[in-house]
Amino acid sequence: MRIIAGQFKGRRLLAPKGRTTRPLPDRAKESIFGILTPYLEGANAADLFCGTGSFGLEALSRGARHCWFADRDRSAIALLTRNIETVRAEENATVWSGDIERRLPAWLATLSEPLDIVFVDPPYALARRWASQGRCRVLEALAGAVAADGLVVYRTPRELSAMAWTEEFLLQREKTYASMTVSFLAPLAR
Repeated sequence: MRIIAGQFKGRRLLAPKGRTTRPLPDRAKESIFGILTPYLEGANAADLFCGTGSFGLEALSRGARHCWFADRDRSAIALLTRNIETVRAEENATVWSGDIERRLPAWLATLSEPLDIVFVDPPYALARRWASQGRCRVLEALAGAVAADGLVVYRTPRELSAMAWTEEFLLQREKTYASMTVSFLAPLAR
């Protein structure tokens, strides 16, 4: 895993052994960030279910001002912290550790500005559960925290579409890469 563009280009990131995380392939990451380019400069970003932080660190590398990283896996958080140190982004990163579904509303309440870009990459089993319930508490919490001109980038298994069960956001674009679908969601006008 590596940063593919921007000020940290080429920096290698630590990744866990095994299959506890699903790193975003470089080709998909490049395509996603091609779409996000107009939103990045000076952006407040969040990387939810971040694993070792590949998305958020890429956003910082490409001009985001700050990124909030959230995960509950302690080993992933330990590697994330080391990755943040590797690129020397400590002043531009905040790490939230814990149950994202439960704690996200409280974390978001601490923000003084809305988020411009949010990457939501839950474990696929969790994404499937949300789809079957027809409800995603994470997207519900984000509805009031994303800037009016911001975007949520939502990664799901290929067979799911975030639009099948979200009422808080409007689908702007959807792309399929191998085994995943990435939905670009804009907040509904408030």
